[in-house]
Amino acid sequence: MTHVVTESCIRCRYTDCVDVCPVDCFREGPNMLIIDPDECIDCAVCIPECPVEAIYAEEDVPAGQERFIELNAELTKIWPSITRTKEALPDADEWADVKDKLEHLKR
Repeated sequence: MTHVVTESCIRCRYTDCVDVCPVDCFREGPNMLIIDPDECIDCAVCIPECPVEAIYAEEDVPAGQERFIELNAELTKIWPSITRTKEALPDADEWADVKDKLEHLKR
């Protein structure tokens, strides 16, 4: 079992979750984070840290966002590890409540 970063993170990329991860399983892309499913130990400490509620246990991923399970596994192979908190994207607050953001994902 693993945790998954979902659509809410796109165009926000808050990194509050990174500081609490005991195994450094987060990867940083141009405009979102993902979780490496091979590194995640299913501790769940990252879930309450996400200000946009983008992180879910794999079995709890909301309907319609199941694609993010595959995306996290795919992108972890090309995105670098992130181990320290960084500033969110400049317009993160404006994007925090936007729905249907998959088309804005940058690889």
